[in-house]
Amino acid sequence: MSNPQDFDPILKELQDKYAAINQDTHTYLEGLLHSKPITYWDYIQTDALLNLQVQRTTLPDEMVFIAYHQINELLFKMILWEISQVSENDAITTAFFESKLMRISRYFDMLTTSFNIMREGMDVEQYMKFRSTLTPASGFQSAQYRLIEFASTELINLIDYRFRKDIDRNTSYTHAFEHLYWQAAGKDYQTGKKSILLVNFEKRYKDEFLRFMEAHNTKNLWTKFKELPEADQKNEELVKAMRHYDYTVNVTWVMAHYNAAKHYIESGSGDGEATGGSDWKKYMHPKYQRRIFFPELWSENELENWGTDL
Repeated sequence: MSNPQDFDPILKELQDKYAAINQDTHTYLEGLLHSKPITYWDYIQTDALLNLQVQRTTLPDEMVFIAYHQINELLFKMILWEISQVSENDAITTAFFESKLMRISRYFDMLTTSFNIMREGMDVEQYMKFRSTLTPASGFQSAQYRLIEFASTELINLIDYRFRKDIDRNTSYTHAFEHLYWQAAGKDYQTGKKSILLVNFEKRYKDEFLRFMEAHNTKNLWTKFKELPEADQKNEELVKAMRHYDYTVNVTWVMAHYNAAKHYIESGSGDGEATGGSDWKKYMHPKYQRRIFFPELWSENELENWGTDL
Protein backbone atom coordinates (compact mmCIF):
# COMPACT_ATOMS: atom_id res chain seq x y z
CA MET A 1 0.00 0.00 0.00
CA SER A 2 1.16 3.53 -0.75
CA ASN A 3 2.03 5.85 2.10
CA PRO A 4 -0.73 8.53 2.39
CA GLN A 5 1.98 11.18 2.69
CA ASP A 6 3.08 10.29 -0.83
CA PHE A 7 -0.29 11.46 -2.15
CA ASP A 8 0.34 15.12 -1.34
CA PRO A 9 2.70 15.93 -4.23
CA ILE A 10 0.52 13.89 -6.62
CA LEU A 11 -2.60 15.78 -5.55
CA LYS A 12 -0.74 19.05 -6.04
CA GLU A 13 0.24 18.00 -9.58
CA LEU A 14 -3.36 17.02 -10.32
CA GLN A 15 -4.58 20.39 -9.08
CA ASP A 16 -2.03 22.14 -11.30
CA LYS A 17 -3.04 19.97 -14.26
CA TYR A 18 -6.74 20.75 -14.03
CA ALA A 19 -6.25 24.37 -13.07
CA ALA A 20 -4.30 24.83 -16.31
CA ILE A 21 -7.45 23.90 -18.26
CA ASN A 22 -9.81 25.70 -15.86
CA GLN A 23 -11.29 22.50 -14.45
CA ASP A 24 -12.27 21.51 -10.91
CA THR A 25 -9.97 18.80 -9.54
CA HIS A 26 -12.60 17.69 -7.01
CA THR A 27 -15.02 16.75 -9.81
CA TYR A 28 -12.46 14.50 -11.50
CA LEU A 29 -11.53 12.81 -8.21
CA GLU A 30 -15.18 12.24 -7.42
CA GLY A 31 -15.62 10.64 -10.84
CA LEU A 32 -12.72 8.33 -10.06
CA LEU A 33 -14.67 6.97 -7.08
CA HIS A 34 -17.29 5.55 -9.44
CA SER A 35 -15.03 4.26 -12.23
CA LYS A 36 -14.55 0.52 -12.74
CA PRO A 37 -11.09 -1.08 -12.48
CA ILE A 38 -9.75 -1.62 -15.99
CA THR A 39 -9.23 -5.12 -17.39
CA TYR A 40 -7.12 -6.33 -20.29
CA TRP A 41 -10.16 -7.31 -22.35
CA ASP A 42 -11.85 -3.95 -21.83
CA TYR A 43 -8.72 -1.97 -22.59
CA ILE A 44 -7.86 -3.92 -25.76
CA GLN A 45 -11.54 -4.29 -26.72
CA THR A 46 -10.89 -7.98 -27.29
CA ASP A 47 -14.52 -8.99 -27.85
CA ALA A 48 -15.05 -6.30 -30.49
CA LEU A 49 -11.74 -7.10 -32.20
CA LEU A 50 -12.41 -10.84 -32.40
CA ASN A 51 -15.87 -10.30 -33.85
CA LEU A 52 -14.62 -8.32 -36.86
CA GLN A 53 -13.73 -11.43 -38.89
CA VAL A 54 -16.87 -12.10 -40.91
CA GLN A 55 -16.56 -14.73 -43.63
CA ARG A 56 -18.44 -14.57 -46.92
CA THR A 57 -18.01 -18.30 -47.60
CA THR A 58 -17.94 -21.58 -45.68
CA LEU A 59 -14.31 -22.27 -46.58
CA PRO A 60 -12.17 -22.38 -43.39
CA ASP A 61 -9.05 -20.73 -44.82
CA GLU A 62 -10.98 -17.56 -45.64
CA MET A 63 -10.67 -16.78 -41.92
CA VAL A 64 -6.89 -16.76 -42.30
CA PHE A 65 -7.17 -14.37 -45.24
CA ILE A 66 -9.47 -11.93 -43.41
CA ALA A 67 -7.56 -11.89 -40.12
CA TYR A 68 -4.23 -11.53 -41.92
CA HIS A 69 -5.35 -8.44 -43.82
CA GLN A 70 -6.88 -6.89 -40.72
CA ILE A 71 -3.54 -7.34 -38.95
CA ASN A 72 -1.87 -5.61 -41.91
CA GLU A 73 -4.21 -2.64 -41.56
CA LEU A 74 -3.41 -2.38 -37.85
CA LEU A 75 0.29 -2.31 -38.70
CA PHE A 76 -0.34 0.35 -41.34
CA LYS A 77 -2.06 2.41 -38.65
CA MET A 78 1.00 2.08 -36.41
CA ILE A 79 3.25 3.13 -39.30
CA LEU A 80 1.17 6.23 -39.99
CA TRP A 81 1.26 7.02 -36.26
CA GLU A 82 5.07 7.01 -36.32
CA ILE A 83 5.27 9.04 -39.54
CA SER A 84 2.97 11.70 -38.06
CA GLN A 85 5.38 12.19 -35.15
CA VAL A 86 8.02 13.17 -37.69
CA SER A 87 5.82 15.25 -39.96
CA GLU A 88 4.30 17.22 -37.07
CA ASN A 89 7.62 17.83 -35.30
CA ASP A 90 8.99 21.35 -35.73
CA ALA A 91 12.19 20.73 -33.77
CA ILE A 92 13.30 17.40 -35.15
CA THR A 93 16.73 15.91 -34.46
CA THR A 94 18.64 13.31 -36.45
CA ALA A 95 18.42 10.84 -33.56
CA PHE A 96 14.65 11.22 -33.32
CA PHE A 97 14.23 10.99 -37.10
CA GLU A 98 16.37 7.87 -37.33
CA SER A 99 14.60 6.14 -34.44
CA LYS A 100 11.19 6.70 -36.04
CA LEU A 101 12.37 5.48 -39.43
CA MET A 102 13.73 2.30 -37.92
CA ARG A 103 10.49 1.72 -36.03
CA ILE A 104 8.59 2.04 -39.29
CA SER A 105 11.04 -0.27 -41.07
CA ARG A 106 10.60 -2.89 -38.36
CA TYR A 107 6.85 -2.82 -38.94
CA PHE A 108 7.47 -3.41 -42.64
CA ASP A 109 9.92 -6.18 -41.75
CA MET A 110 7.04 -7.83 -39.88
CA LEU A 111 4.79 -7.35 -42.89
CA THR A 112 7.42 -8.84 -45.17
CA THR A 113 8.05 -12.01 -43.16
CA SER A 114 4.35 -12.42 -42.47
CA PHE A 115 3.67 -13.15 -46.14
CA ASN A 116 4.78 -16.71 -45.38
CA ILE A 117 1.49 -16.98 -43.50
CA MET A 118 -0.32 -16.09 -46.70
CA ARG A 119 1.90 -18.17 -48.95
CA GLU A 120 1.96 -21.34 -46.85
CA GLY A 121 -0.98 -20.80 -44.52
CA MET A 122 -3.88 -21.30 -46.92
CA ASP A 123 -4.93 -24.23 -49.05
CA VAL A 124 -4.57 -23.22 -52.70
CA GLU A 125 -7.80 -24.92 -53.73
CA GLN A 126 -9.75 -23.18 -50.97
CA TYR A 127 -8.25 -19.81 -51.85
CA MET A 128 -9.06 -20.14 -55.53
CA LYS A 129 -12.67 -20.84 -54.57
CA PHE A 130 -13.30 -18.09 -52.04
CA ARG A 131 -11.34 -15.43 -53.95
CA SER A 132 -14.15 -15.22 -56.52
CA THR A 133 -16.47 -13.98 -53.78
CA LEU A 134 -14.08 -11.06 -53.20
CA THR A 135 -14.44 -9.63 -56.71
CA PRO A 136 -14.08 -6.72 -57.35
CA ALA A 137 -12.45 -6.00 -53.98
CA SER A 138 -8.64 -6.03 -53.85
CA GLY A 139 -5.73 -5.27 -51.55
CA PHE A 140 -5.13 -2.48 -54.07
CA GLN A 141 -7.88 -0.67 -52.13
CA SER A 142 -5.93 -0.29 -48.88
CA ALA A 143 -6.35 3.42 -48.24
CA GLN A 144 -3.88 3.45 -45.37
CA TYR A 145 -1.11 2.17 -47.62
CA ARG A 146 -1.78 5.05 -50.04
CA LEU A 147 -1.56 7.47 -47.11
CA ILE A 148 1.80 5.97 -46.13
CA GLU A 149 3.06 6.66 -49.64
CA PHE A 150 1.78 10.25 -49.65
CA ALA A 151 3.35 10.85 -46.23
CA SER A 152 6.72 9.40 -47.22
CA THR A 153 7.80 11.17 -50.38
CA GLU A 154 7.34 14.04 -52.78
CA LEU A 155 4.22 13.56 -54.86
CA ILE A 156 6.19 13.54 -58.12
CA ASN A 157 7.79 10.24 -57.06
CA LEU A 158 4.35 8.60 -57.04
CA ILE A 159 3.40 9.83 -60.50
CA ASP A 160 3.43 7.37 -63.40
CA TYR A 161 6.78 7.79 -65.19
CA ARG A 162 5.01 8.50 -68.48
CA PHE A 163 3.53 11.74 -67.13
CA ARG A 164 6.20 13.16 -64.82
CA LYS A 165 7.57 15.66 -67.30
CA ASP A 166 4.19 17.42 -67.44
CA ILE A 167 3.58 17.59 -63.67
CA ASP A 168 5.20 19.90 -61.13
CA ARG A 169 4.36 21.71 -57.89
CA ASN A 170 1.98 24.04 -59.73
CA THR A 171 -0.11 21.13 -61.00
CA SER A 172 -3.49 20.76 -59.31
CA TYR A 173 -3.79 17.88 -56.88
CA THR A 174 -6.81 16.59 -58.78
CA HIS A 175 -4.82 16.38 -62.02
CA ALA A 176 -1.85 14.77 -60.26
CA PHE A 177 -4.17 12.25 -58.62
CA GLU A 178 -5.33 11.03 -62.03
CA HIS A 179 -1.72 10.26 -62.94
CA LEU A 180 -0.55 8.41 -59.82
CA TYR A 181 1.31 5.22 -60.68
CA TRP A 182 -1.45 2.97 -59.33
CA GLN A 183 -4.11 4.58 -61.50
CA ALA A 184 -2.80 2.53 -64.44
CA ALA A 185 -3.55 -0.70 -62.59
CA GLY A 186 -7.19 0.27 -62.34
CA LYS A 187 -7.76 1.37 -65.93
CA ASP A 188 -8.19 -0.40 -69.24
CA TYR A 189 -4.85 0.27 -70.94
CA GLN A 190 -6.49 0.67 -74.36
CA THR A 191 -9.53 2.84 -73.54
CA GLY A 192 -8.44 4.44 -70.28
CA LYS A 193 -11.80 3.52 -68.74
CA LYS A 194 -11.67 3.04 -64.99
CA SER A 195 -12.49 -0.39 -63.59
CA ILE A 196 -15.16 -0.84 -60.94
CA LEU A 197 -12.24 -1.55 -58.58
CA LEU A 198 -10.92 1.97 -59.07
CA VAL A 199 -14.35 3.63 -59.26
CA ASN A 200 -15.36 2.20 -55.88
CA PHE A 201 -12.00 3.10 -54.35
CA GLU A 202 -12.19 6.71 -55.48
CA LYS A 203 -15.82 7.09 -54.48
CA ARG A 204 -14.88 6.13 -50.93
CA TYR A 205 -11.48 7.81 -50.52
CA LYS A 206 -10.66 10.35 -53.23
CA ASP A 207 -11.64 13.45 -51.23
CA GLU A 208 -9.65 12.22 -48.24
CA PHE A 209 -6.66 11.48 -50.46
CA LEU A 210 -6.70 14.94 -52.01
CA ARG A 211 -6.78 16.61 -48.58
CA PHE A 212 -3.98 14.37 -47.33
CA MET A 213 -1.85 14.96 -50.44
CA GLU A 214 -2.08 18.70 -49.95
CA ALA A 215 -1.44 18.54 -46.20
CA HIS A 216 1.72 16.45 -46.70
CA ASN A 217 3.03 18.32 -49.71
CA THR A 218 5.51 20.14 -47.46
CA LYS A 219 5.72 17.78 -44.50
CA ASN A 220 6.36 14.31 -45.88
CA LEU A 221 9.42 12.37 -44.72
CA TRP A 222 11.57 13.67 -47.57
CA THR A 223 10.72 17.35 -47.07
CA LYS A 224 11.31 16.95 -43.32
CA PHE A 225 14.70 15.44 -44.12
CA LYS A 226 15.56 18.38 -46.40
CA GLU A 227 14.65 20.83 -43.62
CA LEU A 228 17.48 19.48 -41.48
CA PRO A 229 20.80 21.35 -41.40
CA GLU A 230 23.06 20.29 -44.25
CA ALA A 231 25.43 18.51 -41.89
CA ASP A 232 22.56 16.46 -40.47
CA GLN A 233 21.46 15.47 -43.97
CA LYS A 234 24.88 13.84 -44.34
CA ASN A 235 24.59 11.93 -41.08
CA GLU A 236 25.53 8.38 -42.05
CA GLU A 237 23.12 6.64 -39.68
CA LEU A 238 20.18 8.79 -40.76
CA VAL A 239 20.93 8.32 -44.47
CA LYS A 240 21.27 4.59 -43.87
CA ALA A 241 17.88 4.57 -42.11
CA MET A 242 16.29 6.51 -44.98
CA ARG A 243 17.66 4.09 -47.56
CA HIS A 244 16.69 1.08 -45.48
CA TYR A 245 13.12 2.32 -45.20
CA ASP A 246 12.91 3.08 -48.93
CA TYR A 247 14.24 -0.33 -49.98
CA THR A 248 12.22 -2.22 -47.37
CA VAL A 249 8.93 -0.69 -48.47
CA ASN A 250 9.47 -0.49 -52.21
CA VAL A 251 11.45 -3.65 -52.90
CA THR A 252 11.59 -6.17 -50.04
CA TRP A 253 7.98 -5.90 -48.89
CA VAL A 254 6.62 -5.49 -52.41
CA MET A 255 8.45 -8.61 -53.60
CA ALA A 256 7.19 -10.65 -50.66
CA HIS A 257 3.68 -9.55 -51.62
CA TYR A 258 4.35 -10.27 -55.28
CA ASN A 259 5.64 -13.78 -54.60
CA ALA A 260 2.70 -14.62 -52.34
CA ALA A 261 0.26 -13.44 -55.01
CA LYS A 262 2.16 -15.34 -57.70
CA HIS A 263 1.99 -18.53 -55.63
CA TYR A 264 -1.81 -18.52 -55.77
CA ILE A 265 -2.66 -16.66 -58.98
CA GLU A 266 -0.30 -18.83 -61.06
CA SER A 267 -1.21 -22.03 -59.24
CA GLY A 268 -3.01 -23.40 -62.29
CA SER A 269 -6.30 -23.42 -60.42
CA GLY A 270 -7.52 -20.04 -61.60
CA ASP A 271 -7.51 -17.60 -64.48
CA GLY A 272 -4.23 -15.91 -63.62
CA GLU A 273 -5.86 -12.56 -62.84
CA ALA A 274 -6.05 -10.56 -59.63
CA THR A 275 -9.49 -10.21 -58.01
CA GLY A 276 -9.64 -6.54 -58.96
CA GLY A 277 -8.73 -7.28 -62.58
CA SER A 278 -5.46 -5.33 -62.49
CA ASP A 279 -2.27 -6.22 -64.35
CA TRP A 280 -0.83 -7.32 -61.04
CA LYS A 281 2.66 -8.17 -62.30
CA LYS A 282 3.41 -4.74 -63.72
CA TYR A 283 1.59 -3.04 -60.86
CA MET A 284 3.46 -4.89 -58.11
CA HIS A 285 6.96 -5.69 -59.38
CA PRO A 286 9.44 -2.90 -58.45
CA LYS A 287 11.36 -3.17 -61.72
CA TYR A 288 8.27 -1.98 -63.61
CA GLN A 289 6.89 0.77 -61.39
CA ARG A 290 10.22 1.65 -59.77
CA ARG A 291 8.58 3.20 -56.76
CA ILE A 292 11.36 5.08 -54.96
CA PHE A 293 10.68 7.45 -52.09
CA PHE A 294 14.11 9.09 -51.86
CA PRO A 295 15.79 8.86 -55.30
CA GLU A 296 18.39 11.48 -54.35
CA LEU A 297 19.87 9.04 -51.84
CA TRP A 298 20.62 6.37 -54.45
CA SER A 299 23.35 6.22 -57.09
CA GLU A 300 22.53 6.29 -60.81
CA ASN A 301 23.43 2.61 -61.05
CA GLU A 302 21.18 1.72 -58.10
CA LEU A 303 18.30 3.66 -59.61
CA GLU A 304 18.77 2.13 -63.05
CA ASN A 305 18.74 -1.40 -61.64
CA TRP A 306 15.99 -0.89 -59.07
CA GLY A 307 14.33 -4.26 -58.44
CA THR A 308 15.93 -5.92 -61.47
CA ASP A 309 18.04 -8.38 -59.46
CA LEU A 310 14.97 -10.09 -57.99
